[in-house]
Amino acid sequence: MPVAFYMDQHVPKAITEGLQRLGIDVIRTQDDDRDRATDEEILDRATELGRVVFTRDEDFLALAHERQTDGTEFAGVVYAHQQGLSVGDCIRDLALLAGACEPAELRNAVVYLPL
Repeated sequence: MPVAFYMDQHVPKAITEGLQRLGIDVIRTQDDDRDRATDEEILDRATELGRVVFTRDEDFLALAHERQTDGTEFAGVVYAHQQGLSVGDCIRDLALLAGACEPAELRNAVVYLPL
């Protein structure tokens, strides 16, 4: 089963649309009525849906570390800094992850872009 993504509020819509054009399963917090959710709620919702969070928000790195430390399960986090990585680069790397990984490989993990 390919990786499905859950985009937080900080991800440009162009990244989501680019992935969807490639046939990758992606939803945004805004499409899930979670655009005002806390980071914790977003990570919980993504885990509930079996989706890996893609974010450009550094706060998710600390949250994922806390969960790794205390053993709280989460579906995974992919992080790209807001500067230095173009929309096209994000689409390319996320598409690579979606096609090359199984969801279980990203569970409780943090992946940094660029790959």
